[in-house]
Amino acid sequence: MRLCDVEVELLSQREARTRDRVDVAAIFAEHHVGLVRLALIMVGDQATAEDVVQDAFARTHAGRSRLRDPDKALVYVRSAVLNGCRSVLRRRATVFRRAVPYEPPVWSAESAALVGEERRQVLVALTALPPRQREALTLRYYLDLTDQEIAETMGISGGTARSTIARGLAALGRALEEAS
Repeated sequence: MRLCDVEVELLSQREARTRDRVDVAAIFAEHHVGLVRLALIMVGDQATAEDVVQDAFARTHAGRSRLRDPDKALVYVRSAVLNGCRSVLRRRATVFRRAVPYEPPVWSAESAALVGEERRQVLVALTALPPRQREALTLRYYLDLTDQEIAETMGISGGTARSTIARGLAALGRALEEAS
């Protein structure tokens, strides 16, 4: 065995140990509720949202040794959740192509009493936005992510994230003006 072979082997072992340190359970414990809420806003029902998040964590756990940067595991999970939501919405679109447009779920009497009319109007207006604007606004104002974190999660540049947020806010404002 040559010296350079030993070096490569040692680097590979160190890299493997670093990758095994991704603590998916800790990420799950800390961020599960927020990610379910994100998915709920995107897909509109609790059961599907929980399924999307569970699937994202299961895939992350199964492939944790392949993560190139363990520090970006949360970004990876967020992206997986968004991609899962997109897949759900695509499947719904093909199934219900000729059906009535999607309406948000009917809230229970207790929830309707707690959630004001303004919040309902905002959610209705939010669901009418294009998917990318809805995703960007949800990540910004629901999860309080920075522009850079939004860009990483959505797989776009920082400038595109900022312009998408600005366009989404303008469209949301117009929709809310029309509703009142």
